[in-house]
Amino acid sequence: MIIASRRWGGGRWLSDRSLAAGIIAFATVAALLQPAPAMAEAVAPGPNPLRWAQIGALPDFTTGIWEIAMTPAAFASATQPAPTPLYAERAKAFLAAQAAGKAPQDAPTANCLPSGMPQIMGQPYPMQIMFGPREVTIDIEAFMQVRHIYTDGRPHPTDVDPTFNGNSIGHWEGKTLVVDTVGFVPDTALNFDWSLKHSDKMHITERFRLKDPDTLEVVTTVEDPEALTQPWVSSKEFKRHAAWTIAEYICEQNNRNVVSESGAAQVNLVPPSTAH
Repeated sequence: MIIASRRWGGGRWLSDRSLAAGIIAFATVAALLQPAPAMAEAVAPGPNPLRWAQIGALPDFTTGIWEIAMTPAAFASATQPAPTPLYAERAKAFLAAQAAGKAPQDAPTANCLPSGMPQIMGQPYPMQIMFGPREVTIDIEAFMQVRHIYTDGRPHPTDVDPTFNGNSIGHWEGKTLVVDTVGFVPDTALNFDWSLKHSDKMHITERFRLKDPDTLEVVTTVEDPEALTQPWVSSKEFKRHAAWTIAEYICEQNNRNVVSESGAAQVNLVPPSTAH
């Protein structure tokens, strides 16, 4: 049983029940009129996302487009990988079979497979670097490849899924971006003739820094205890082009490289049809 006392309010008598209902209604309206709290930033797998103010203080890798400086070093590294005896023998056997017409004459890239790491970073095509709170993204024109370098403190996955470009995590050491990459498909190679392969233990470290306002240096160290007798260290320089943009690269469109039924590499020289 509810015993309702009566109180004077607003020129008339109110029951306790009516008074309570009024108080609740007033509190509800007041809550609705309060400014909404700022929405919390979504939490990503990494624990330490950067704030935009911190990103603005980083070295300027993001203005314009980068392309390898077209010098002799662009296609011939000053250093070469030192394969273990087993991998050296495999490379020699591959080249011999290729010369005898018993191995593919073209690299898989001729048929639109991406070159993967570390070769994709040595392609004579432009690339764009972008910063975000949780990653550095590299948009590479060649094969329309994209590298995601997570900089929010996350580790590599315990069971990494092998990919052409691997799983990359990075951190800043002063003005140098250090990138650690593991987890590669076995189909890629360490050299342009695709004779020297790597094992599933390949580990790549890159150090990105500005040598001057328009020159980006990337020093790459490839370690593979099964395929290499020692770490392979190489360096490439990229020049900034402030007004360039990345073009669309559709390898399959009008690709003239074909393979015959016998496996021989050929080039189709017949002009494409202009009919629509």
